[in-house]
Amino acid sequence: MSLTAVGQPVGAKANDVNDFTNFADLEFDKKYGASNPPKSVPKTPAKKEVSIGNSGNGVFSLLLLNLGVFVASNILQLPRTRLLFLDHAAPRWWQFITCAFCHASWDHISSNLFLLYFFGRIVEEEEGWFGVWGTYLICALGGSLASYYTMPAATMSLGASGAVFGMFAVAVLTKLRFNLKKLLECLILGQFVVKQVLQEVQAQAAISTGKVIAGQQIGHLAHLGGALAGVIIVFMLSRLPAVSDA
Repeated sequence: MSLTAVGQPVGAKANDVNDFTNFADLEFDKKYGASNPPKSVPKTPAKKEVSIGNSGNGVFSLLLLNLGVFVASNILQLPRTRLLFLDHAAPRWWQFITCAFCHASWDHISSNLFLLYFFGRIVEEEEGWFGVWGTYLICALGGSLASYYTMPAATMSLGASGAVFGMFAVAVLTKLRFNLKKLLECLILGQFVVKQVLQEVQAQAAISTGKVIAGQQIGHLAHLGGALAGVIIVFMLSRLPAVSDA
């Protein structure tokens, strides 16, 4: 019996495979030809991690610097640290700033660091690392100048109180200016500021009338000077033209 009588010869399987391959190639060309390239599966973009690297760095660097100077002057008692104090009799230019990083006792520094941390974080949220450092230094200078021109020549001034008072003045005013929705927080901070300022004014009035508690020599005008410097900072910032995002 002839093989051709019932169908294809023995090589038919190879031909079938070739026909199937050609058919698959044609279908592939129709679907994924040059005019219609295969669609690549879009890659899922990697999730961006929220960077908080700069969050709070300005405040923490100020805290660490204050603590470092305290350890050097009060615990290690390095003699050259006294050059950082503001000597009213023979002041050096840098002492008007460096005295704001010096403290006489742990009670002195602990209260200042607490307020610096609390109000400094608020300022840094609004103004950034540069803003919180600028506020601290400018208010420290304002407090030092007020202390230098109002206290006796035999005085040695030290402490971050002037800078801290300026810091919470800026904190409250920037909250009022930028974040009106947090009204409750502003009211709480505002009451604290008003209370502190009134206490400083009353203390200064007591000093001027001779009603001073024995053994206490606190530069209340330095506190007010720092707070005034903070108010001036916010006023000057409010006068700057707004930066357009366009």
